[in-house]
Amino acid sequence: MDLRLLLFIILIFAAVALLVWGAYVGWNSTRGPEAERIARRLRNAIGDSGSELAVSITKERTLSHDPGVQQLLTRIPGIQKLDRLLLQTGRSMSTAQLSALMTGCFLVGFILAVSLRLPWFGMLALGGVVAALPVLEAMRAKRKRILRIESLLPDALDMMGRAMRAGHAFPTALKMVGEEIPDPLGAEFRIVFDEVNFGVSMPDALMNLALRVPSTDLRYFVIAVLIQRETGGNLTDLLASISAIIRDRLKLLGQVKVMSAEGRMSAWVLGLMPFAVGGLVSVVNPGSLEVLFTDPGGRKMLGVAATLMVIGMLAIRKITTIRI
Repeated sequence: MDLRLLLFIILIFAAVALLVWGAYVGWNSTRGPEAERIARRLRNAIGDSGSELAVSITKERTLSHDPGVQQLLTRIPGIQKLDRLLLQTGRSMSTAQLSALMTGCFLVGFILAVSLRLPWFGMLALGGVVAALPVLEAMRAKRKRILRIESLLPDALDMMGRAMRAGHAFPTALKMVGEEIPDPLGAEFRIVFDEVNFGVSMPDALMNLALRVPSTDLRYFVIAVLIQRETGGNLTDLLASISAIIRDRLKLLGQVKVMSAEGRMSAWVLGLMPFAVGGLVSVVNPGSLEVLFTDPGGRKMLGVAATLMVIGMLAIRKITTIRI
């Protein structure tokens, strides 16, 4: 049997096995007997109301539900950053599941590179790029979630200010915001309120909020509340000022996006044009581009072109991304 065919079969088997294992771990962590037993004990201890939220804030966050996998993952450098990224996306996926998904994507990319008969460094590079896709998608979900939270934060701060002017305490204002403001911001404030009810100090609960939501605007709110608790002052006026600043920043950010839309559109057009032209040439004159994939010189040209395209896209992204 050909060695490449044997390697291909082994990699396919490993990819399918990892996919099945990841699906089983995900099901077992949410619907398995152990998870049901813990949820049932918590429901019996605190009642049916709020049981789902209680489970989410009282259980210890681990990298994996399997002790052996947990010990293995703790030895990997940088794994805590990956776990923090998942925490900031607001998803229930564990680090072990994400690692299994990345491994499966690496095997898929490696198999694709083997089928294209790329050199060994090309196989590793393509496998690494495909393995990074789940992390890039998680980062995209994190940015989308933060933008949604920042858009809801001014209304939440105004509601807290009105509640405190009406005579409510700060924890009660947190509860009102958690009940009235849509998710994901409402869910985060509910977690803060429940953490305080479970015995966590207010500064620690607010710092946990800043850790889960790495937003500059939200950190302004957390720092303002912590300073006010130490030094005193009118918190309602401070919340109103922060709300006005956030609204002005979001308005300016919208104007900047409109002015930089042309540059972003140029990046999309320039990035997709080579593939569109290549596809059109392949349809009009089939076989004319095969030399780029079969000849060593053509492969080098493709590698250089891909590298220059990536550099150009990063440069355009750097120019059009303006932080406010």
